Amino acid sequence: MGKTLGLGRERRIKQGRDFLRIRSEGKRFTCGCLIANWASAAGPRSRVGVITGRKMGNAVVRARARRLLREAFRVHQAELLNTVDLVLVARASIVGKGFSEVERDLLEAFRKGRLLKQSV
Repeated sequence: MGKTLGLGRERRIKQGRDFLRIRSEGKRFTCGCLIANWASAAGPRSRVGVITGRKMGNAVVRARARRLLREAFRVHQAELLNTVDLVLVARASIVGKGFSEVERDLLEAFRKGRLLKQSV
């Protein structure tokens, strides 16, 4: 069995100041249903934070969008070239999309930002 790819609380960005730092100092790409902001991480592991706006829909819709984005990151976190702090902003177009579509948009953002290892 291979190494598990968990996404515990230590792998999530929780502090407002971290969100602000990444969004202001980091790089940004828009791909389909998401906006990816990232900056170099100070810690040993990559972390992710997800933002969903109220204009997107009710709490159920926003929670589903957050789950989809976190899961797409969790599956592909081992493919990142370096450790990064990543803030994903869900766009309204994520409503009704399946996991494969969200995953495709996230991988495209990683490719644009040259965050993936060459073998992937």
